[in-house]
Amino acid sequence: MGLAASLPAAGLIATPGFAAAAAGSAAPPASGAAWDLTDLFADTAAWEAGRKAVTDALPRLAGYKGTLGESAVAMLRALDDISAVTLKLIRVYIYASLKADEDLRISANQERDAQATDLYAAFQQAVAWQAPEVLALGRDKVESFIAASPDLARRFAFSLRDTLRQGEHTLSPEGEDLLAAASSPLSGPATTRGQLVSSDLSWPTVTLSDGRKQRLDEQGYTLVRDAPARADRKLVFDTFWGAYKGFENTLGANYAALLKGDLFEARARKYPGCLAAAIDRNAVPEGVYRTLVAEVNAGLPQLHRYFRLRQRMLKLPDLRYYDVYVPLVSLDRKYSLTDMRTITLEALKPLGPEYQAMLAKATSARWMDPLPRPGKRSGAYMSGDAYDVHPYLLLNLGEDYSGLSTYAHEWGHAMHTLLVHTAQPFELADYPIFTAEIASTCNEMLLGEYLLSRAKSRDEQIFLLGMQLDRIRGTFFRQTLLAEFELKAHELAETGEGLSGEAFSRVYLDLLRRYHGPDFVVDDLYGVEWAYIPHFFNAFYVYQYATSIAAGTWFGRRVLDGGKAEREGYLDVLRAGGSDHPTEILKRAGLDMTAPTAYQGLVAEFGRILDRIEALLG
Repeated sequence: MGLAASLPAAGLIATPGFAAAAAGSAAPPASGAAWDLTDLFADTAAWEAGRKAVTDALPRLAGYKGTLGESAVAMLRALDDISAVTLKLIRVYIYASLKADEDLRISANQERDAQATDLYAAFQQAVAWQAPEVLALGRDKVESFIAASPDLARRFAFSLRDTLRQGEHTLSPEGEDLLAAASSPLSGPATTRGQLVSSDLSWPTVTLSDGRKQRLDEQGYTLVRDAPARADRKLVFDTFWGAYKGFENTLGANYAALLKGDLFEARARKYPGCLAAAIDRNAVPEGVYRTLVAEVNAGLPQLHRYFRLRQRMLKLPDLRYYDVYVPLVSLDRKYSLTDMRTITLEALKPLGPEYQAMLAKATSARWMDPLPRPGKRSGAYMSGDAYDVHPYLLLNLGEDYSGLSTYAHEWGHAMHTLLVHTAQPFELADYPIFTAEIASTCNEMLLGEYLLSRAKSRDEQIFLLGMQLDRIRGTFFRQTLLAEFELKAHELAETGEGLSGEAFSRVYLDLLRRYHGPDFVVDDLYGVEWAYIPHFFNAFYVYQYATSIAAGTWFGRRVLDGGKAEREGYLDVLRAGGSDHPTEILKRAGLDMTAPTAYQGLVAEFGRILDRIEALLG
């Protein structure tokens, strides 16, 4: 469910059972992956040549230090070369990352991924002088250069002005060089956590009541956490979270190291706290984060109402945490990859013929690796920062509604990337997660409305409405819970409180119980769930899922209820890419993310869906 060049964001959808290949795709390569990475590099030898070319260019980039102020021509020459090398670096990084994720057990691929990470750190060091030098020139001189050079204005004006905006948090050239050098060791906790849970932790196997045996790694857990038999669900939860509990101290020490690293960077840049440091990169007002948390907490009575409905429909004597993934109504419908493509194309017709044609062409190519297999990275993400190459998608799809929804979600990211690449130069194409997740959640909303309009029975309507409830619960309420945990964990680090796995589990458990309500039973063991969330290793990331589903639903409703102007207004948000700060892009489209109404609307939508289900139940 995510998007990033440097840290792809893994989702939690991973189920097996596919036999079909993607429409129009050729046979997969010997590695088992279905995508074609030769569009990035022909082979690992070509990748090594690309890595060497970037490495050899770094002294040249460092040599531009002291030249930006000579003239507009000199500034453009330096920034143009840095941009060209950045593009090559991105290709090197993405290839290594995708190869590593094909099979986490292959050491050579993991080593190449580490080399790419180190190269990125070296690149940051080579250009660390850039921001301090721009600041030293001052606003007047920078603006005069922008006015004198149309190419500088078109490609670099926004980043130059953004550098000036962050002046008080930019260090001296020596300080920036030091922080750049620290980026590789500071990424250690994320790497350690990924390797531990993907390849080193000995995952247990359980035998379900129907005789099935299931290995409970992260993919296996998602397969059976919604088992029909309640005793099986309890067994799955107790066994899976018990495995995490056995490493609570180690994972806690690892997460504490990450928090201390975040605090080190925030203090080095003279921010009042880690939250301010993280969200200021995209000029997101801190009020967005805090208003989101406040409005979700105000909306918890609707979530508790949903849980009471769930208990009633499932005919349970009480409601426990291991009951949360069971569908309200079963729908025995399977979707092949071909079905997913066909349905998604139909569901997204409201976005217009240009979007439709672009999506049809993209989904027929070998840009996607859709199937789970041993060793493959779990979850789902789209990697699209290689501007001169198409996006790539890693998925772990099952033949169910979740698989269909994930397919539409991740292709929303890919389409966002393609639209940006048609509208913006490379330097303005790197859009932030804050707007990225709008494209994917809007696609999910349109998919749900399309299927609901064609539902043939009362049970199918209830199933689809229930899926909409679960989507909002999981992406709005749950991600805000995670965001609140992340804020509290960083505040523990900032105030010098004790940091341990047990302390993190205690904080997380308190949040689980508050969010799920007084009638919901959450066992102490499940507090260790924080250790399962890889997004915590990318600071203050998850809140953007919650803001995005609020915005994506708002835009989706406008597209369905409006005309061409509303559709183009939404697509213009996507085409804007990184040409402005995300909250400003949305404000121009009519949506103010600092206002409570941005979130109250989704809480109200959640309540209306509950009303519809209760009416169908009579």
